Formats: sequence, C-alpha cells, structure tokens
Amino acid sequence: MSDTHPLTTTTFEIAGYRVTKNLGVVRGIVVRSRSVIGNFAANIQTIFGGNISIYRDLCEQARGEAFRDMLAHGSQMGANAIIGVRYDATEIAPGVSEVLCYGTAVVVEPTK
Repeated sequence: MSDTHPLTTTTFEIAGYRVTKNLGVVRGIVVRSRSVIGNFAANIQTIFGGNISIYRDLCEQARGEAFRDMLAHGSQMGANAIIGVRYDATEIAPGVSEVLCYGTAVVVEPTK
C-alpha cells in the first residue's frame, strides 16, 4: 500500500466531494524502540552535527506504518476517505516511542 491516499487530508473537507456518512475515529499505532547499534551510530552522527539520519529514518518508518494502519482501519470500517488526519508521538519509556496517526473515517461522494 502506498504512503499516500488521494482521499486523506488534514482538513475536514475534500474539494469536489461531500461527506455522506461519518464512521468515527480511526487510528494506527506503532511502538518502536531504538536499537543499541542504531543509538551508537546516531551518537557518532551527533559528533558531526546536522541531521541525524538514523533517527529520521526510524521516525519516517514509524509514521508511515502508523499511517498505513490508520488507512487499513478506515477501510475495515467501510470508509473511502479520512479527514482531519493528525500525528502524535510520545516517549512511553526511555528509548521507546509511540507514534499515533488518527483521523475521522468518512464516506464521500463527488459533488455534481
């Protein structure tokens, strides 16, 4: 499945469509930990400064997985669109983070 979807938006409406049914909140949750090797490599990157690509890549993977899980949850509910999409991240233990992607599952129809 792609990391994007044409009928998914952070807004609460989709241009050219109208919401015909609100199915409720959908979410995708991922809990990830950093490996000892990843932490070591990231610490080396911090010596030189700049973007810490190892952590960036880990965050992108977690966000992508949470987004795909949210899309799957919406699909299971019968949605063809998700509006009001948001992300949240929380460190739940040292080195362990939760990434949450959530929105409102809806059914939309093209406006005429």
